[in-house]
Amino acid sequence: MSRIEGRGYSRPETLVSTEWVAEHLADPNVRLVESNEDPLVYPSGHIPGAVEVDWTRDLNDQIRRDYLDREGFEALARRIGITSETTVVFYGDKNNWWACYAYWVFHLFGHTNARIMDGGRLKWHQEGRELVRDIPTYSATEYSAPNREDGEIRAFRDEVLTHVDKGLPLIDVRSPEEYSGERLHMPDYPNEGSLRGGHIPGAASVPWARAVNPTDGTFKTADELREIYEQEKGLKPGDDVVVYCRIGERSSHTWFVLTRLLGYDKVRNYDGSWTEWGNLVGVPIEK
Repeated sequence: MSRIEGRGYSRPETLVSTEWVAEHLADPNVRLVESNEDPLVYPSGHIPGAVEVDWTRDLNDQIRRDYLDREGFEALARRIGITSETTVVFYGDKNNWWACYAYWVFHLFGHTNARIMDGGRLKWHQEGRELVRDIPTYSATEYSAPNREDGEIRAFRDEVLTHVDKGLPLIDVRSPEEYSGERLHMPDYPNEGSLRGGHIPGAASVPWARAVNPTDGTFKTADELREIYEQEKGLKPGDDVVVYCRIGERSSHTWFVLTRLLGYDKVRNYDGSWTEWGNLVGVPIEK
């Protein structure tokens, strides 16, 4: 894969290479954050100095189906030793889909000084780079976050209904079997409570993993991504786009691709996704 700067991305600075990370392991202004689907992965070995941010324990409210509030985010930031000036670099398993999810949640609180390590754990491991089991500790910092801002990058049920009524573009990033209604969940995964299968009317099917190279988990070039989203599905950079999956994690990966790599200005992640839409009374679905 070519160097990040040569792939034609709109915002290449939002990606860093494994080489860049290796060179900044001792940089006090950089904090590595590993975020995985499997909670056993981080303890088994992680990049030296990396802290863990668990998507269920750290990013979600433990009672309501929502994200942590401002006070919760401030407590998380202080615990992992970051300030608002810290460059936070996310990486993880599953070709960075949970890393992109954490990146998206941090943006809800205005922490935009953030990057994704291209290729995630897969590429770091393939290159034979060091993994350690020591859990790092950092001095608690002072962190003052704004109130969570959902409007710009997050979509809710009623907004999606309006989006459908207006015929605006939606991208369903789940597997083709979930999109068609054949499955209620990904292959080899448990059902997360959806009663009906199918997709939101008008949504185009673009499985999230099409955006990455399967051999090493790196992102495809901008030209390759435009071939998928624009030439195949007809999206345009000025479109008002909503992306969704089951709970918003895979779609946060596509949100990153469209906004950071292709430069789309208005893309919102519908994190209610199919676990909400597939259970709503009276909403339309297609198979």
